Amino acid sequence: MDASPANTACTLVIFGGAGDLTKRLLMPAIYNLKRAGLLPENFALVGVARTEMNTETFKEALGQGLDKFGVNVDPAGRDWLVERMHYLQGAFDDPATYKKLKTLLDKTATSSGTGGNVLFYLATPAASFGPIIEELGKAGLSDEKNGAWRRVIVEKPFGSDLASAKALNRQILAVLEETQVYRIDHYLGKETVQNIMIFRFANGLFEPVWNRDHIDHVQITVAETVGVGTRGKFYDATGALRDMVPNHVGQLITMIAMEPPARLDADSVRTEKAKALQAVQHYNPDDILENVVRAQYTAGTAGGQDVVRFRSTPNVDPESTTETYVAMKLKIDNWRWAGVPFYIRTGKALAKRHTEIAIHFKRAPFSLFRDTDVDRLTANNLVLHIQPEEGMTLRFSAKKPGPTVQMGQVEMKFNYGDYFQAQPATGYETLIFDCMKGDASLFQRADSIEAGWEIVQPIMDAWQKAGKVRLPSYEAGSSGPSEATAMMERDGRRWRPIASATAETAR
Repeated sequence: MDASPANTACTLVIFGGAGDLTKRLLMPAIYNLKRAGLLPENFALVGVARTEMNTETFKEALGQGLDKFGVNVDPAGRDWLVERMHYLQGAFDDPATYKKLKTLLDKTATSSGTGGNVLFYLATPAASFGPIIEELGKAGLSDEKNGAWRRVIVEKPFGSDLASAKALNRQILAVLEETQVYRIDHYLGKETVQNIMIFRFANGLFEPVWNRDHIDHVQITVAETVGVGTRGKFYDATGALRDMVPNHVGQLITMIAMEPPARLDADSVRTEKAKALQAVQHYNPDDILENVVRAQYTAGTAGGQDVVRFRSTPNVDPESTTETYVAMKLKIDNWRWAGVPFYIRTGKALAKRHTEIAIHFKRAPFSLFRDTDVDRLTANNLVLHIQPEEGMTLRFSAKKPGPTVQMGQVEMKFNYGDYFQAQPATGYETLIFDCMKGDASLFQRADSIEAGWEIVQPIMDAWQKAGKVRLPSYEAGSSGPSEATAMMERDGRRWRPIASATAETAR
């Protein structure tokens, strides 16, 4: 993709510009792009929100937010960014807002030299996504003409079930071309996630063994120590399955399971990702009982903080059956992954904040060691650490020093911070920059969004049909419910303990 200043020059319009997401994550990310020399000189930023303020108070608020939430903020860089800010007060459903926005964009195109390129970022509640895009279309703000581009970044959640995701796609694509839509998932901005493709497809050592002949199973863990906190109303209506699996976890699955794309262009990459999700086996009700576990946390201590039980959280139904933890076994019905289970788990108020992908390889034959002191061979595994640390660990067996044959496990560990001088990042930098230069490789296409919901919809339907049932529980600060452990043990395997990064490998 051409990332020259002529093609990245633009006005960034943030709907929800006075909100928390803008202050905490988007502004530090934009500043980090400036520090890295990736923002063009011809750049302007417009915040649109209902909040009563003018451009000067908007500049002051975001400048102070940048000092608070940014890392090593240079005053000169901050001032450069603040000088290019504008503010427009208005309701998202008011056509007058878009008329005023059109006038302001014409002004910034001339004064800032952005050439009419506009990137709209919808940092708003999900209910506003469709109406905002419809109003952009009615006002002619989505039209691409005279060589200028118009692109829209849509935050998650993208739908609340399969039907709503399809409806939102129809609503958006009635106004925009697919090439103009960038459905963002900040997980894909993390270096380790982006590096999976390089690791898999640029290393002749690993690609030949990345299949059912050599891999026993895959574990994906997305664990958080925080409870629901002040988000009780939202979370009680959402739950761990909806909140994490169709988007974050689904995207991690695609990076591991996808076939090599024909080319490193957006359509080729996203086609292979969609194929991987479409190959995931859909469960019937009997499969769900055997292969899916849901649970709620009870009171305890997680992340050094006391956590009240989920049902005692403000704005949560005291009889709630919403899950704060889900574990499941998935099967991918294609040639590469036939017979290789993907075990995934995600939850709140767990023992450690940790996201990782663990590739467990098949064991070597034991026959060579039959007459030695070795009683069993442990499996090799490769662990991709996503957060909070970013890196990889390869574990294998080696002989312990001494006159007899005894084995021990050793590790080769790679941390990004040790090898590369990485600048502070929020995870949004790469995604915003890719959108500015027109590279959609890390963004989800409509078919991928729908394929993710197709995986979880049968589970949601079965749970709804079951009604209010007693859920398994787990203590806040633990590694999850015993039922999830039992699910793995039925297959002769076990989870990597969440609380330890050097946990014993699976059986």
